[in-house]
Order: sequence, then structure tokens, then C-alpha cells
Amino acid sequence: MEAFTLPVFYLPHPARLNPNLERTREHSSGWARRMGMLDTPAPGGGLVWDEAALAGMDYALMCAYTHPDCDGPTLDLITDWYVWVFFFDDHFLEQYKYSRDFAGAQTFLDRLEEFMTADGSLPREPENPAEAGLADLWRRTVPSMSADWRRRFITSTHNLMVESMWELDNIELDRVANPIEYIQMRRRVGGAPWSANLVEVAVGAELPEGLAESRPLRVLADTFSDAVHLRNDLFSYQREVQEEGENSNAVLVFERFFDRPTQEAAELVNDLLTSRLVQFEDTALTEVPALLTEHGLAPHEHSGVAAYVKGLQDWQAGGHEWHARSNRYMNEGAAQRPAGELAGPTGLGTSSARPAFSPLAPGVRRRAQQRAHTLFRPVGHLELPDLYMPFSIRTNPLIDEARSYAVGWARRMGFFDSVPGVEAGGVWDERQFIGLDLAHCASMIHADAGFEELCISSDWLAWGTYGDDFFPVVFGTTRNTAAAKLCNERFPAFMPLDLGPTPEPTNPMERSLADLWRRTAAPMDPAARAEFRRAVEDMTTSWLWELDNQTHHRVPDPVDYMEMRRQTFGSDMTRSLAKLTRSADVPSEIFQTRTMRELETAAQDYACFLNDLFSYQKEVEFEGEVHNLVLVTENFLGLDRHAARDVVADLMRARMEQFEHILADDLPRLFEDFDLDEAAREALLRDADGMKEWMAGILEWHRKCVRYTDAEQRRLRTPEPLGEGVPADHAWGPTGLGTSAARLASALRGRVPL
Repeated sequence: MEAFTLPVFYLPHPARLNPNLERTREHSSGWARRMGMLDTPAPGGGLVWDEAALAGMDYALMCAYTHPDCDGPTLDLITDWYVWVFFFDDHFLEQYKYSRDFAGAQTFLDRLEEFMTADGSLPREPENPAEAGLADLWRRTVPSMSADWRRRFITSTHNLMVESMWELDNIELDRVANPIEYIQMRRRVGGAPWSANLVEVAVGAELPEGLAESRPLRVLADTFSDAVHLRNDLFSYQREVQEEGENSNAVLVFERFFDRPTQEAAELVNDLLTSRLVQFEDTALTEVPALLTEHGLAPHEHSGVAAYVKGLQDWQAGGHEWHARSNRYMNEGAAQRPAGELAGPTGLGTSSARPAFSPLAPGVRRRAQQRAHTLFRPVGHLELPDLYMPFSIRTNPLIDEARSYAVGWARRMGFFDSVPGVEAGGVWDERQFIGLDLAHCASMIHADAGFEELCISSDWLAWGTYGDDFFPVVFGTTRNTAAAKLCNERFPAFMPLDLGPTPEPTNPMERSLADLWRRTAAPMDPAARAEFRRAVEDMTTSWLWELDNQTHHRVPDPVDYMEMRRQTFGSDMTRSLAKLTRSADVPSEIFQTRTMRELETAAQDYACFLNDLFSYQKEVEFEGEVHNLVLVTENFLGLDRHAARDVVADLMRARMEQFEHILADDLPRLFEDFDLDEAAREALLRDADGMKEWMAGILEWHRKCVRYTDAEQRRLRTPEPLGEGVPADHAWGPTGLGTSAARLASALRGRVPL
């Protein structure tokens, strides 16, 4: 009996079948036999695979569906890669996951990685089928691909092998991940980014060098990966969870976190799958063409990226069809057509040519759901539950001096001046800046800083907060995204890596950025300086993403929102100020490990989500914002604001508990695995203490700051008495952080001259 009834999937692109299927079936079975994959004994007796098992899983059919247009030899190569990766997964399960053999698993993975050499050479003779298969595939694939592709493919192959240890750890601890951790880690261990790299091989077109990490192409890869993995989790729940004892499955994660029955959890997973597919399509149709035009790519490069996008679509469609037919999965009633039947036209732009049928409905509903939110909806004050915070705060004794300094600096930088597009009153005024009390926040997240360092920290908080309000005030009122982009493109000129001259500033943002960069970057070494500038650029670029969603009246996809929220909140930037000053004794690769990456993002998410809880009424009712996790949760799960609030609070607790788990269990193991010396260990512990104070300080600042109260929001929007000689049509009320959307609403009603 199946664990649940499969939901109705969003299938906008019907699968097609590669005509080379039969030759590849014959080839792949022979290749697996030659590599020794059909003779490998399982620890409990029998074989990991035999001829019948391989034939039943039919990876040649999977690849013929997922890569319908490549020629025979290429389909053979691609299929061999999938035979290898599935054999690796099953062998790893039998040999190491069931026995909980951590040491043996790590040794096995370390030896396997040796075969991914830069030039394709053989480091030594393979000693098992996994090594033999990887060595053969590497030799056949690497010569035809660029160095840039090899680097990306090595990374994704490394991730899917090494991050298997995360699954093993969770099984050992009987620990089910929280939803955010699961999505992040599933990309690395699940292998879909690796599949996206192989799409480039199959279509014979690589992504332009240097653009693979741009937001549009990264979102394509991430949405593709998430959809592949979520679909796989739905089909494989019964085998993985009920039969094999796995706990890395999205349905199980949603069951546990949302406390839902299995069927409801499966429907939620499918809703998220649909949302990710919708974002894939929106990105492919809008952001990717703009990216290629912006970089002036040649026609053949446009064609190559288009082939890559189409290849990802084919993979999604074909992957679903294969899951519906393979005996590896729970799939009763899932197949849409007889095996081998070819569908009609596919690809972007063809769905409207096909008659509407139920598998398209989830995508239609999701798009309508994203755009149905009513702006400026009265919601009232949102009472907050007790928020889990296990860490205490400390306050820098220089706080009063920093407060006094901060006002003078903001005045000199022009934060209280009028700017083009905001002719009356400017973005902020002095009274509201004092009320923000950003020096208080800085004094808690840098409790031990000297006066100059504390002032720099306070000024960066002021700059980021001012910029977050400057963009919607100056560009959002007119939906002038082109001008916003030009403004953002000028920022790097005020952050020269060589500390050279900067252009003449044209607005308070540029003036203050030039001042801050000179004071902050000068003591940094070149690598730290470049990393910090990237953090600043990530934050400013995220403001364009917010403007784009506002322009399209689109409540963001929940996964995209959570990941972009770290940037819009400026958490990378503010955390970098602390991290970069403490990392001299720590090897740089340590910060790229799962332990440090998850520790950092767990802390960042906690701070971002608490901001969304406190600012819900301000943003939703008074500013007409769509970028708030409570609202995103309401929209995605169909909850009222109180139930959505509780989900956000639960997410905060889950991320904090994950943070504590990493500190208690994973960080000590990291010390031993990398044999770190005492100085490096102390530096990382200081960094972790800094994260604790960062979270605790931000929470305390929100609790004490008046700007999130209903009374303060209404006071800001009460027109002040006019001074003598001030025209009546200039009585447009409040300025400062959080008032931009109210001014926009007034402007649209014809009451505010902008």
C-alpha cells in the first residue's frame, strides 16, 4: 500500500524521448558490467546491484527522457554518469549508512575525489567500481570541456559526494533537518546542480565564463535543483523513509516541522515544487535575456544559453516521466502516456499552444496567488510570541559618544537633505534618525570595539538602512528600475580595491560610501577587502530585486525570499565586519565548510526573521511592502497572519536550535577533522561568540526601538503644522525610514508633489 496519493503535478513541458534509447540501454548495461557494478557484494549478503535491478531502474530511459535531443554517443556518456552516481548512492547506503561507519565513509570519499584531476589523468589504479567508473567517465568527459566548466563540475561532484556525510550524521543522531537547512543541503547532496552541469555537455553549449554565478543563472540552477529534488522526494518517500530508514526527505521534513499528516505534507511539498518551477520560468523569460543583453554577448552565446535553458526544461519534464515509470519509486497512476509516446511541442512559449489540462493548473494558481495580495491592507499591531533567545547582551560603554557622533556624521553626509525625486523633506530627517538609534544596535553587536571601530559599525548600519529606504523613495515611486540600476552600478567606483581616487559623489549614498570605504578598507588585506566589497554589492543589488517584485506586484517565492533576505537585511555585510577582523589565524577553506556555512546562515536567518516579525504592520499596512516573511508565509500556506506569525517564530527557533547543535557537535568535529591549532580554534570560537551577540543585540534593539510600534507609525503619518510661507500642497507629512510607501500612496492619490 502506497504511503500517500501522489498530488497533481505542474507539468508545463511534456516529456519527449530520445530515439537512441535502445542502443544506450545496451551500452549502459555493458559499461556497468565492465566497471564491476553488477558484481559488488552488499555487506548484508547478495549484491548491491544485479542485471535485473539495473534493468528495472532503467537509467537509459531516464536519460533518454531528460536529454531527448543529443546524439547516441553523447546519450551513452550522460547515461553512464547517471549509472555511476546512482551506484555510488546505493553502494554508499549499503556500505556506510546502514553500518554508521563514519571513518570508512570519509576515507572512501577522500579516495574517490582523487580521480577528479584537472587534466583528466589517472592518479592511480582504481580499486573498486565507484573509482573505476569515475576514472573512466572523467577521461571521456573532461577533454571536451573548458577549465571553467571543469571547476564548476568538480565542485558539484565534490558536494554530492562529501555532503553525503550530512545525511549520515542525521541518521546517526535520529535528527530531521528544519526546512531551510534541508533545502540548502539537499542541493549539495542531491546532485541536481551536478545534473545541470551535465546539461551543458548534453546540449553542447557551456555557460559564458564568469556568468554562471550571476543571479539569473544561479536562480535557474537553484530552482531547477529544488524542483528535481522535491519531485524525487515525493516519489521516493515510501522507499527512503518507510523502507530504508532515511530521514532526508522533504515530505518527512514538512511532516515534522508543520505537524501535518503525510498526505498534507506531500501536498505542501508539491506546492513548493510548483512555486520553484514558476520562478524558473519567470527568470528564464525576463532576467536571463536582460543579463545577456547587458553583457553584450555574441549571438552564438545567446543561443548556447537558450539551449541550456531548454535542456533544463527537458530534464524536468523527462525526470518526472521517468519517476512515473521506474520500479525504483512509488508511482501508481503517475504515468501520463504509454512508454515511448512522443508529446507535442515543448519549451518556453509553447504551453499556450496546448489545450489546458489539469497538470497546468497548479502553476496558474501559483502565479495568481503571488499577485493577489492587496497592498496597504490594514492588519493592526501583530502581538509577538515569546522568541527563543538563549544568549545574553552586552553594551559597549562608548555608546553615548557614538550616538552623538552618529548624528553629526549623518548630517555631514547629507542624509537629511532633499534629493532628486524627493523634493520636499528628503528621505530622512534628524529627529527620526535619532529615534532609529543605530548606535545602540552597533554597541551591542560590537561590545568590545574601540571608539573608531564602533563609529564605523554604526555608520555602516546607517548607510545600509538609508539605502534600503532611499531606493523605494527615489526609484520605487515612479517604478524607475533603470535609474535604480544605474545608481547601483556606480557604487563599486566608490569602493576601489586599490584605495585609489573615487568619482565626485552625486548623492548622499555615494558621499557616505566613499567616506566609509576609506575608513574601513584601508586596514584590510586585499582578500578581505574584496570579500567585504562583495558583501556590500550583494546588499545593494538585492534592493533591485525588491524593486522588481514591487513593480510586478509579486509576493516572492518562499525559498527565494529567505535566501535574498540575508542580502536585503545586510547580514553578510554587518557580519563581515566582525568575521574579517578575526580570521587571520584561520585557513580560508574553513569558512567554506558546511559547518561554518550553516552556522553563519542559521544566525543570519534568525536575525532576518525577527525583523520581519517586528516590522510586519509597518511594512504591510503602512508601506505596502511584499517583502516580509509573515506575508510570504500567509501567501504560500494560505494562513491568517497569526498562524503565519507562529510559523515564522517556529522557523526562528529551529534555526537557533540548529545554531546550538552546530556549536555543540559539529564545530568540535571540524576542529579535529582539520587538525586546527589552538589559535585557529580560539578565533573560530570568538567568531561564534560574535554571532551570538549579533543575534542577541539585534533582538534587543528591535524590542527597544519605537519605530515598530503602531503609535509611532501613526505619529509619523500625522501632518505637522505648516510653517509660515510653506505651500499647502507641500504638507506631505513624515519622512524617514519606513515612510516611503506611505508617500507613494499619497502621491498616487494626487496629494503629494513628487
